[in-house]
Amino acid sequence: MTATTAHTTGSARITETAAALTADIRAVVARGLSPARSADLAAQALRGYLADPKLLTAEQRVGSPERYTQHVLHAEPDGSFSVVALVWLPGQRTPVHDHVSWCATGVHQGTESEHRYRLVPEGAGARLVVTEVVTNPVGSVCGFAPPGDIHEVRNCGTGTAISLHVYGADVVRLGSSVRRVYERPADERD
Repeated sequence: MTATTAHTTGSARITETAAALTADIRAVVARGLSPARSADLAAQALRGYLADPKLLTAEQRVGSPERYTQHVLHAEPDGSFSVVALVWLPGQRTPVHDHVSWCATGVHQGTESEHRYRLVPEGAGARLVVTEVVTNPVGSVCGFAPPGDIHEVRNCGTGTAISLHVYGADVVRLGSSVRRVYERPADERD
C-alpha cells in the first residue's frame, strides 16, 4: 500500500442529485456559522445523498491504479466551498495530513478506514499519537475543522471505495485541501 497525492480530474457535468447536494451545502455555508458547525451541518446534508445510485456519473466513479482519484464535482465561484468525489482502489490511502479548512465526508461505496491523530509535545518537537481508528461503511459521515484534524484515510476493503468530501475552500484554486503532510509514526509503517 502506498500513500500518494490524489490524481485530480475536473467534472464536465454533475448529476441532478449532486446539484441538489451542492445547493444544500450552499445553504449551510450561507449561514456563516463556525467552521466546526459548518462541517457538522455539511456532514448531515451529505448523509441524505450517499445511498443515491444517481449521485455520480460513470466517469466520476473511475479510479486510477497509481493513486486515489479526486473528481471535483463543484467549486463555488466565491471560493467558499468545494464538493469532491474521491475514488479509492483497494489498499490506496492518503498520507497522514491535516486540512486548510473545515471538511465533511461521507462514504458512498465500499469501506474506508481512518486513523485519527493528535500531536503530542516531545522534547523540542512533537510526535503523532493515534487517538482513534474508525471503520466507515457506506452511509458513514463525519465533519471536522482545524486544528485537530490530522488523519489518514485508506480503502480497507477488497473493492472500490468512493467517498464524498465537502471542503470549506476552493480546492481547484488551491490544488488540494491538504495543509500539511506528516510522517507516519514509526510503529505504523508498512
